Amino acid sequence: MKRSPMELAALASAAVPGLSPTGVCGAPDDPADFESALLIDDAGKQWRVRAPRHAEASMRLETELQVLRAFTPAVRAELPFLVPHVAGTVRQGELRTFVYSHIEGATRSLEELASGGPALATEVGRAIAAVHELPRAIVSSADLPSYEANEVRQRRLNELDQAATTGRIPSDLLLRWEHALEDVSLWRFNPTVVHGDLHEDNLLVAAGRVSAVAGWTDLSVGDPADDFAWLAAAPDAQFADRVHAAYLEARSDASDGHLLRRASLAAEFALAQWMVRGLALNDETMVSEAEEMMASLSADLAAEEASSPDAADDGDDHHAGNATADNGDTARRGRSTDNSDGHNGREADRSWSHHESLETSALPVVRLS
Repeated sequence: MKRSPMELAALASAAVPGLSPTGVCGAPDDPADFESALLIDDAGKQWRVRAPRHAEASMRLETELQVLRAFTPAVRAELPFLVPHVAGTVRQGELRTFVYSHIEGATRSLEELASGGPALATEVGRAIAAVHELPRAIVSSADLPSYEANEVRQRRLNELDQAATTGRIPSDLLLRWEHALEDVSLWRFNPTVVHGDLHEDNLLVAAGRVSAVAGWTDLSVGDPADDFAWLAAAPDAQFADRVHAAYLEARSDASDGHLLRRASLAAEFALAQWMVRGLALNDETMVSEAEEMMASLSADLAAEEASSPDAADDGDDHHAGNATADNGDTARRGRSTDNSDGHNGREADRSWSHHESLETSALPVVRLS
């Protein structure tokens, strides 16, 4: 049953002794999994309450609790942003609602982030780099998964097989994603700590800076490209470029030449994952949304192929998005099925614009409207 912000405020009061909310409003979150609200108490402090909609989402919050406990004072001190603390919890049946302590800052839409200028883009890039520089011990101490590069690729292939069995994926997209996953060179990267649920709703901004990063429910060691997938929906491609440039400057290991291509693939494939998740939840709205966006992506790919100056000469080399390694067109964004949540549907409907060094991807460039 859907809970109102007032009901979430009541749960927060039960979770944190002495908390007296004087104001409450809804907060953006992953709608398939969580209900959230922001509270103001009688001292003017802000709190966030996050309630799971089902048992799986509740387990993700339990996982986040373990992650936040693994952020020792020494680790927190090295970060350029703050990480939340769990102030209290309250259980209702098998579901546990969490209340997080006040951190200065507010979320901004992706459009607001993109229009915030080069300095804010640099802040976002440095924040992502700091996540990827975290010690792997945080992941292992929270008993979370760690994947090598080939394991990441194999998991994606398994997810593609699962999506294909639904019979609802356009054949050109299946072929396109299969070709990208079979391009072994695309999947040579050094695994890092990955936030796994990074998007605008989990970044807090104050005074033009990324003041905090929240939503640590899907931490793992894996593909750093996953934390860039959300940027594919940015209305200004320059924003993604600036974020990436700042990231490369801040990283101690910036040797991954195919990061944006894998992020592009993740962004596109998130549509299939959203559909599979909708089928599992018997949510026809989710399924319809995913099918509509996949149809749009397929149509845009066909238009991109038809308008390519090389289309007439290359013949079958461009069929169903099968660009060769010599083709100057490439590209584009999402996440894996075990990390699929509500924001995938709204993020995964666009592609990267043209980037530098595009010569090795199997994904042609397309930007969806």
